[in-house]
Amino acid sequence: MTQRKDYLAANAGKRAPMPGFVLIVRPRGDADATMRIGITVSKKVGNAVTRNRMKRRFRALVREVLPVEGVAGADHVLIGRASGIERDYAALKAELAKALAKVKRRPVAPPQAGAAMSGANPSPRGGPGLRRGDEKGPTR
Repeated sequence: MTQRKDYLAANAGKRAPMPGFVLIVRPRGDADATMRIGITVSKKVGNAVTRNRMKRRFRALVREVLPVEGVAGADHVLIGRASGIERDYAALKAELAKALAKVKRRPVAPPQAGAAMSGANPSPRGGPGLRRGDEKGPTR
């Protein structure tokens, strides 16, 4: 995955947090059975050398585990955590397989055609939601 909109769409998928990373899986809902992968590691994790090393490890993990355990026709996003760089490769591999199994147990429904977000925050009481800039009460 190379476009920001793909990552934002995948953010609505099923999450499987693990000690070294967070896995997000979201079915695309199209007829293509290709599994797409996205890897992201923020600057909070470390310097550029550390982040690139972590991304290389994630790519190697994905090459081994995803063809066997992945969800066909879905976007998979790995978000690196600070503890992920210190973890053993075998432990990361076992965690990725466990996370994929967890996501497969309760799959997320594919997106509905024509269903779009209105941009408003839903109200817990069923009333109209507040948008950014709306005020909750009178101001002084």
